[in-house]
Amino acid sequence: MKLSDFQVLTFDCYGTLIDWETGILQELRPWLSQNNIQLSDDVILQAYASSESKIETDYPDLPYTDILYRVHQSLAKEWNISSSDDQATKFSLSVENWPAFADSLEALQILARHYKLVILSNIDNQSLQYSVAKLGVKFDYLFTAHDIGSYKPSQRNFQYLLDKLAASNIPPNKILHTAQSLFHDHVPAKAIGLATCWINRRHDKQGWGATPQPSQDIKPDFQFNSMAAMAEARQQTD
Repeated sequence: MKLSDFQVLTFDCYGTLIDWETGILQELRPWLSQNNIQLSDDVILQAYASSESKIETDYPDLPYTDILYRVHQSLAKEWNISSSDDQATKFSLSVENWPAFADSLEALQILARHYKLVILSNIDNQSLQYSVAKLGVKFDYLFTAHDIGSYKPSQRNFQYLLDKLAASNIPPNKILHTAQSLFHDHVPAKAIGLATCWINRRHDKQGWGATPQPSQDIKPDFQFNSMAAMAEARQQTD
């Protein structure tokens, strides 16, 4: 199997192209400081991952802004501090401020010469537009949890992706799903028969960060530590 075997790259956005862990920490740390709470990045992100996953499972039809609002309230309860409506609302709208990874733009520009580019994301439509603007390339398709009515790792999201791409005569064997989260993306993508590429952004860190630990062992078909490394590898296949 080679990178040149595929025609379409389908991306998870947050954690892969957008540095959501930095964005989450930038939003939560001032709130914690105001309440004289000192926690490590790992503890904060692990708490976020647990809360977000549960709320997405319990409320699959809620827009992601509402998920974030409830996450803020859930974290406040866990840490025994207050979450005012203004604070939770600010956090719910914070995706607009989450930065792109430094290598995303150039890597996507290179990969766009070889593939159609697609996003399949656990996000609402408006928040995604802020992130796409930061990424600076034109995506051929944008598929969101907001439109699908469920959140990854639900296979409904991946079936929706396959159905939409099939309508454009793109077969599954020409799709490479590219993502950081083993839990949200690689486990369900492999289960439905897709090839996957792991962008292991946390290769130099312990733990799972803002994503839960995967439910099973999984072996992606490709693995790179960055989008830049993936783009370089694709160029070398020419």
